[in-house]
Amino acid sequence: MDHVKLRHLISQYGEILRIYLAPEDPDAQVKRKRAGGFRGREFSEGWVEFAKKNVAKRVANMLNGEQIGGRKRSAWYYDIWNIKYLSKFKWDDLTEEIAHKMAIREQKLALEISAAKRERDFYLAKVDQARALASIEGRLKKKQKVAQDSGENTEGRAVQLAPKVIRRFPQKQPVKQSTKETKSRLSREVLAGVFGAA
Repeated sequence: MDHVKLRHLISQYGEILRIYLAPEDPDAQVKRKRAGGFRGREFSEGWVEFAKKNVAKRVANMLNGEQIGGRKRSAWYYDIWNIKYLSKFKWDDLTEEIAHKMAIREQKLALEISAAKRERDFYLAKVDQARALASIEGRLKKKQKVAQDSGENTEGRAVQLAPKVIRRFPQKQPVKQSTKETKSRLSREVLAGVFGAA
């Protein structure tokens, strides 16, 4: 049900100022379309602002739990209203909540984009590094070939084709002796010092 149909159904009970309908979750929309359901846009919930507070209370009490009705051929004829009057709820609260959700969504999107950029930069750096190493190896092979062609003795020199790999192993802290063993040894040493035993 869109805002036009909702306004048409509810405006007969009182003057309506504003309507906001929250679109359904995109995942639910995809599932519904794959299952062959309604292909249009649907909404999960909505807010209606009446001109008068007492009219809003009366409409909420009257329609909550009732069948929507209308013409029998209507798609919403058998659906049931689920209406609640929100006391002390201002339209500004709704717009603030929507703005907050949008800000969170934009932050998540920015984080995902920055993570993708970091991953891309890391990959490109590795590609550049591989190209540089390949060119170094090519130059070394070329030098070796030129030296062999000119008849120089290259056996004396060790030509290193592969880059030197430096491995670093983190040092672990030594495992401490249990406190029970240290206490017993200390007490024997103290006793030996006190009593003068050799």
